[in-house]
Amino acid sequence: MRRTFPGFIALALLACIPHVDAQQKGNAYPERPIRFLVPFATGGTADILARVLAQSFSDKLGQQVVVDNRAGSGGVVGTEIAASSPSDGYTLLMGNISTIAVSPALYRKLSYDPKRDFAPVTQVGAAPFVMVVPAGLPASSVKQFVALAKSKPGKLNYASTGVGSPGHLSGALLSASASISMEHIPYKAIAAALADVSTGQVQLMFLGIGPTQAQIKIGKMRAIAISSAQRSPLMPELPTVAESGIPGFDVTGWYGLFVPAATSPKIVEHLNATVRQTAAMPEIQKRFSALGAELIAQSPKQFAAFVKVEMEKWAKVVKDSGIQPE
Repeated sequence: MRRTFPGFIALALLACIPHVDAQQKGNAYPERPIRFLVPFATGGTADILARVLAQSFSDKLGQQVVVDNRAGSGGVVGTEIAASSPSDGYTLLMGNISTIAVSPALYRKLSYDPKRDFAPVTQVGAAPFVMVVPAGLPASSVKQFVALAKSKPGKLNYASTGVGSPGHLSGALLSASASISMEHIPYKAIAAALADVSTGQVQLMFLGIGPTQAQIKIGKMRAIAISSAQRSPLMPELPTVAESGIPGFDVTGWYGLFVPAATSPKIVEHLNATVRQTAAMPEIQKRFSALGAELIAQSPKQFAAFVKVEMEKWAKVVKDSGIQPE
């Protein structure tokens, strides 16, 4: 017995070695394809940015990153799916200003809470909006537009792509800040909204730089200001709304990477590092610029602080403006 007992110990240790190796191997990330959930339809800015990132992620992580579009209710449906997904690093969410900062203030029975259900990884993009008016409107500056609106209270309209959308909130913020009264007209499609602005049926719209360029170039619409706090390098000649007489006006559409809340901090840091590597690539920067967006990479802590400020800001705008969901 004394001779065989050490042998049993040795056999037991040998039996455990493959198990330990398997566990260590299991800690590697990622080991299988990753789902990049986009809560909007294909072809939009969020979808295109996600696909640009997904390709880079696939190359850098060594696994396929599949973009999964789950549109519905202004991004709420897809965001709910992400919130209920396993916290294993294999579901990423492309969140934005609407789904993360606005919807929680707009919808009383929202099934997800961004602060509770998601861990912020990093902001990935920021896209200011262009304040555009019909070319024939007698207003070539923010001050002139405000003066025109005050001379016709309630007679001017502004378009957006839906209740609670950045375009809607931009118009509501302008109305409140400049003490003017305008009627909001929501559209289901950008093309229809642009058509009505270009023909003068609607007098104002805040929209991304990319979608407005064609109408501006052919002289159907006039760009009079940019919505962000700083001028855009894509349209440096255009003054900001703030410097045009509405101090403090700052609306920037942003996009960020999130994962379910209980995801390992190591995975969060790994994904953050991957975004930082991607952001340093000139070809990726060019693709973002073509969409009117600036490629950004922050630390998780910086992004969390940014999201907190945005949620507080837009909760106040929604409350003060009395915006109600459709």
